[in-house]
Amino acid sequence: MNREKLVEQIRTKRTFLCVGLDTDIKKIPQHLLTEASPLFAFNKAIIDATAPYCVAYKPNLAFYESLGVDGMAAFEQTVRYLKKFYPTHFIIADAKRGDIGNTSAMYARTFFEEYDIDSLTVAPYMGEDSVSPFLGYEDKWVILLALTSNKGSADFQLMADADGERLFERVLRVSQQWAGPDKMMYVVGATQGAMFKEIRRLAPEHFLLVPGVGAQGGSLQEVCRHGMIADCGLLVNSSRGIIYASKEADFAEAAAASARKLQEEMAIELEKAGI
Repeated sequence: MNREKLVEQIRTKRTFLCVGLDTDIKKIPQHLLTEASPLFAFNKAIIDATAPYCVAYKPNLAFYESLGVDGMAAFEQTVRYLKKFYPTHFIIADAKRGDIGNTSAMYARTFFEEYDIDSLTVAPYMGEDSVSPFLGYEDKWVILLALTSNKGSADFQLMADADGERLFERVLRVSQQWAGPDKMMYVVGATQGAMFKEIRRLAPEHFLLVPGVGAQGGSLQEVCRHGMIADCGLLVNSSRGIIYASKEADFAEAAAASARKLQEEMAIELEKAGI
């Protein structure tokens, strides 16, 4: 999916919500455990319930890989279901790949050819040659880790060199030499708050994937105040706050209500920004 189509979906649906499919076999409703594929049964119900309120889905590979072949089969079923029934939704594989060039090329082939997913989260630590194999696919996106929402992000990402440039700032500055805002997004955690000013100073046109709204306590309004641009430029992710809104038989309805609430807040932010 190219940028124009993604922005069109945001404008049309009045939302920039991404639903994170962090599907934990130990947290889904018990009655689903009798299904042939409990993870896919859960995902299907969540997708059907929340699709009107979001523009993207982000399955986190760790939750599927933890169950071996069965888990990866559920991931593949989820992707196929989205592509068949919700083809206008943007799909993010949250895998945080990044290795030497020939290995990254295989990761790129996996997600962009085999699964035909729109985007992949990538770690920049190993540099340009570890990221460039992902950038050779038309209408596919690299979502590069920049400033994350976890507590340990300060261990390295905020470290400054002798000139005062912090590591996340260098990542943003240097990586823009590899690809433009039609091919690369950045992960910036919602809990970083006013740091979005710095992000936008360095990357004024790129889309940002923003986890941490909801269960992690990030403020949607603060993210929008500092991070929104002329065509929105934001995909705000919520995972646990939506998919685990209820652990009972009404889990899908509860997820829909949670997603709808966020969509309504996002519609207000879009209106305020004149989008």
